[in-house]
Amino acid sequence: MIEVKNLTFSYGRDKQALHGLNFTVGNGEIFGFLGPNGSGKSTTQKILTGILKGHGGYASLFGQDISTAHTQDLYRKIGVLFEFPYLYANLSAVDNLKYFSSFYPVKQLRDIGEILEKLEFKADFMKKPVSSYSKGMRQRVSMARALISSPELLFLDEPTSGLDPSGAVLFRKIIEEERKKGTTVFLTTHNMLDADLLCDRVAFMTNGNIVALDTPKRLKEQNSNHRVRIDYLYQGRCEEKVMEMPELERGIPFRHDEIISIHSEEPTLEDIFIQYTGRGLS
Repeated sequence: MIEVKNLTFSYGRDKQALHGLNFTVGNGEIFGFLGPNGSGKSTTQKILTGILKGHGGYASLFGQDISTAHTQDLYRKIGVLFEFPYLYANLSAVDNLKYFSSFYPVKQLRDIGEILEKLEFKADFMKKPVSSYSKGMRQRVSMARALISSPELLFLDEPTSGLDPSGAVLFRKIIEEERKKGTTVFLTTHNMLDADLLCDRVAFMTNGNIVALDTPKRLKEQNSNHRVRIDYLYQGRCEEKVMEMPELERGIPFRHDEIISIHSEEPTLEDIFIQYTGRGLS
């Protein structure tokens, strides 16, 4: 679906943003592209979606080189949710979606009312101007815009930004449903929870380079300290002990009256990101 070889990009003589990226994204995969601000992830997405021109190296979508492909046919297969909602503030949700729908063949379009209902958009705001919407409501309209054309490839930039916890859960559910239909998702995010719950693989970006690329599970396994934390009761007191995994295989070596819980001390994706890059995601 996506193939990138030695991708480079510079904003000027001394502002190289990408330093030879290499990765592929398979059909029906949710691929996470993670990194702090200024790491090059948004630049990469802008190149792949045709917003930025003049890159070096090779990038293809649907097997077509984006430098030479017939862009109208190519980009009709793509849906994009930008980090900042790109909507006409004086138009309503419905009118925005009608306008953006006009760029696609009718047979490709979803029903506007149905998709807004699916996104739990407030019905009494459908015909009010976007300028009156909260950030979460604008994000719902932006997601509707990305999905309205039944895309085969979705580019999502911070899709759960501005949403409350229930809204974030809803968006993750919808992204999973799109993948089950066969849609490929390129997810650019700061949100490690989204990446961990959704992504088949993740790439860690820093300073224009990919420093790690694997499944979230394997990244955590490879960087685990193989320790467990045991909470237990002994003589009426709650106690805690940290042990190496091989020790536990031989049995619990300390006195206890009741084991309350046993948890592995597996690192989070953010722990691993900091380990690889020395930087947090802010």
